[in-house]
Formats: sequence, C-alpha cells, structure tokens
Amino acid sequence: MTNDTPAFEEAPILSAGRPLPPERNPIFFGPDGLRAGWSLLIYVALLAALVSVARLITVKVHHAPAAAHRTSGPHEQAPRSSYLNEGVPLLAVVLATWIMSRIERRPVGAYGFGGTRKVSRLFAGLGWGVAFLSLLVLVLRSTGLLVFDNRLLSGATILRYAAVWLGGFLLVALFEEYLLRGYVQFTLSRGFAGIFRALHPTNSKALGFWAAAFLLSFLFGLGHGSNPGESPIGLLSAGVAGLVFCLSLWRTGSLWWAIGFHTSWDWAQSFLYGVADSGTMVQFHLFATHAVGRPVLSGGLTGPEGSIYILPVMAAVAVAIILTLPRSAEPLLETI
Repeated sequence: MTNDTPAFEEAPILSAGRPLPPERNPIFFGPDGLRAGWSLLIYVALLAALVSVARLITVKVHHAPAAAHRTSGPHEQAPRSSYLNEGVPLLAVVLATWIMSRIERRPVGAYGFGGTRKVSRLFAGLGWGVAFLSLLVLVLRSTGLLVFDNRLLSGATILRYAAVWLGGFLLVALFEEYLLRGYVQFTLSRGFAGIFRALHPTNSKALGFWAAAFLLSFLFGLGHGSNPGESPIGLLSAGVAGLVFCLSLWRTGSLWWAIGFHTSWDWAQSFLYGVADSGTMVQFHLFATHAVGRPVLSGGLTGPEGSIYILPVMAAVAVAIILTLPRSAEPLLETI
C-alpha cells in the first residue's frame, strides 16, 4: 500500500454535520480530563470561599462569634460547639465536592461516598472502633496507667448524651474523612498516577493512590498539632490512623467503614470512657478518669492516642481490615 492516501480519509469524522470540538489545551487537560493540579486549585478556592461564607452566616444567626462556643472550660468541648464547628465546614466540603463533580463530569460517589454496602460497612466500622478503643483502654487500665475515678452520669441522662455525642462525632468523622480522604485523596491519586505513568507505567494507579495516602496521612497527623495537650506520639498515631483509614478505602472503594470506625473510636474515648481525645475533653461524659505514670506509656494529657500502646493496636486494626474487608469488585482504580 502506498503512502499517498488522500488527506480527506485522515480528517476527523463530522458528528451530525457539525465539526468536532477543537483539541483541548494540554496545559489544562490530560487523558483523564482536567489535570489534577488545576482541579485541586479550583477545589481549594471553592472550599475557602464556602467556608468563609458559612462562618459569616453562622455568626449572624447566633449573634456571637463561633469561637465563643468552642469551650466551656479548660479544653472541655460542649455538644453545641461540636455540631457547629464540624457541621458547617462539612456542608462546605460536600458542596465544593459536588461542584467539582459537575465540572469534572464524574459521579459524586467516586470521591468516597459511593459503593453498594454503605450501611453494613458503616455499622461494621462502628463496631470495630468501639472494640479496638476498648482494647487500648483495657491495656492501659490493666497496667495501672489509667484509673477510673467514678461515674458522672446516671439514668436517662446516659442515653441522652450518648446519642448527642454519637451524632457529634459522626459529624467529626464525616468532615475529616471527606475532607482528606474524599475529593483530595482521589485527585491527588490522579496526579501522582500521571507522574508515575510518565516514569514507569506498571501499577501507576496503585502507586499514585498510596503516594497520596502517605502525604495526606502525614498532613492529617500534623494537623493535630494545634490540639491542646497533643504529643509527638499523638501526632504519629494520628498519621498512622490516617493510613489505616486509607487502607479501608483501598479495600472497599468507599469511606463508610472508616467513617464508622472514626465515629465510634472518638465517641468511646470522649463520652464512654471519659479520656482525652488528642488533648481535648468533652462535657457530659460517662466516667471520670485520669492517667498515671510516664506520658509515653499512659498518654498523659493527650489521652490514649498519646500512648505508645496505640501503635500495636493500629497494626491490629490494619490486620482486621485485611481479614474482614475483601478487595471490592467495584473499580476504585478505574475511576482514578
């Protein structure tokens, strides 16, 4: 066959009599759409604007600065502050993510809220979170590092505040998981996958996912540094917890197990056992406790998350994820 094929045979085919749209600028678009860097810039700008507006509305509605409701004592958080300080930014994250899904023409479920077993995985995570936090508390108590002083609530008040704080910590988990392991995890994974694909195509999507997971888990741990009473081990354990939550996302393709675990872990610490959670106490908890001994062992003011014993517990959580959450048939990597 000669190379003098008529030029019209290589021209793009017209669709319904209309020419195809011009080729998109490679600076802004790649093989999978808008490039990850631009997507993240748009998302951050959207989120910053939405959070600012939401905060202004909150101040106007309550006729007082939101900061005035954060604490009612030394590092004691009131239920109202939990709902306000977590619920408002959560709405901003959800709206910003939805807008990006429209811009990128992807289903919003691709960013972590998808899947077909949402309820069962949420409840499984809730059960495991209480179980593993109870294991950590049991270790601390049996070694004399944590002392239970007395019970602070009784009767119907227990159920009331158990429900109030469960809702509050569900908001905490939804906000933190969707903020760091939702759209940002997905988009950073896309970006890193593109870099690895250019360097070496084998398993580029898997490498991209875990590169994003390590970076965001590091930032998740670092972000706890502003908490009162936080410690180096507490920062490390928060980062490790972030990686463990990413493992559940990798296995299931969704955030629902991590949301359940995160919720009940915080709830068990703060309400059920009355210990500090990253240095923060809450009002109306069931038991009064105090740490004894070296902070590196007991956790000190940080709480159980500041104890060195949390590291083997987190390792056990990772094993439980691998054993109980088989790799999802849902194409997580296909959407990256």
